[in-house]
Amino acid sequence: MTDYLSRAVISDPEQNLITEKQGSAHMLPVSNIAPLRFRKRTLHETKIRTHSTLTENMLSNKVQFDGRIISRNGHDACRELIGFFFTHDQSLTVYEYRQFGKNRTNVLPFIQKNIYSHQRGRRKGKQYQLGDFYVGANLTFLNSDHLRLPESIKENTLLILRITNIDRIALDSLRTGSVEHEDGINRQEANDRLVFKAIQDELKEQLHKRGVRIFTGLGKYFRQLDKEGSGLLDKADFKQALNVFHLEVSEKNFESSWLILNDSGNGKVDYGEFKRAVIGEMNEYRKSFVRKAFMKLDFNKMGSVPITNIRKCYCAKKHPQVISGHFTEEHIKSSFLETLKDACNKSDEVSYGEFEDYYEGLSIGIVNDEDFVNILRTPWGI
Repeated sequence: MTDYLSRAVISDPEQNLITEKQGSAHMLPVSNIAPLRFRKRTLHETKIRTHSTLTENMLSNKVQFDGRIISRNGHDACRELIGFFFTHDQSLTVYEYRQFGKNRTNVLPFIQKNIYSHQRGRRKGKQYQLGDFYVGANLTFLNSDHLRLPESIKENTLLILRITNIDRIALDSLRTGSVEHEDGINRQEANDRLVFKAIQDELKEQLHKRGVRIFTGLGKYFRQLDKEGSGLLDKADFKQALNVFHLEVSEKNFESSWLILNDSGNGKVDYGEFKRAVIGEMNEYRKSFVRKAFMKLDFNKMGSVPITNIRKCYCAKKHPQVISGHFTEEHIKSSFLETLKDACNKSDEVSYGEFEDYYEGLSIGIVNDEDFVNILRTPWGI
């Protein structure tokens, strides 16, 4: 077993589930967006000789996925997570890749291998099964069940992980032999999606014209309303925000969305979740590049970046309007920084959430994924 894996603190049942090929310790992935099958990651490698049929079944019937934490804390939002779901016993486990220095990366336990259930939504209380694993799916965990989580994560009751990438070959293979029954929950979830789509269609034209300003402004407005810093707001706050930004949603659609989002019945909803559900969000492929750009700027992993660092790193030399001669590099850079600063609660730094809001709004008017990615690659050099 290689050095970086041997340092991980892993419980006895999991030690038989991890191996590493000799000589591959320094062949870790450079990018967190490459397809899983191309990476030099061999956690839970299946080519192992074991003496236990149970272990063989667990290793042979698993699906690997990447994940991120849905959080307003930039440091937590940029953590690199890799997980496994074992269909043999319906258990799952999640690890975190941690960088120590320039050349040493360790993989550390994050969510202990166990059988877990949904902690919110239509499926609350139901055990995770294969159908719950796809790109864009959310996995919810009670923070109180995981005492070793960072303090910044334990501030909230729930830990929400978003699946950003998945081993499709393994997933398709396992689905072939899997029998999962359709139930009323599937129909309810389909109806929920239709409600949100109806609202997003109502807002599409309005957002297309003012996407960046609305996303950045709305995010800042929600944070200002959130005096307690809990991330939760009530119905009146959301209605007020929609009015302030002239976003017209029919009363019927608003009430339907509120019933879905306020599943706890406490009269408050996370405003990040409200924004994602009602306005929509860019896909995980695009979001991975936003995270990559922010991580390059946030080299101290503080979760926020000084405006001075952004000014130094932002390169407008290859901007189309600079190349055409319509504007100077300084004009483009100043315009970008001015828009970004308008979204920030602090005038001298940008948080990950504020950085993401800017590109979330920009994403609305760009149909092609690669066009959007190039907009990020060009100024940030990623």
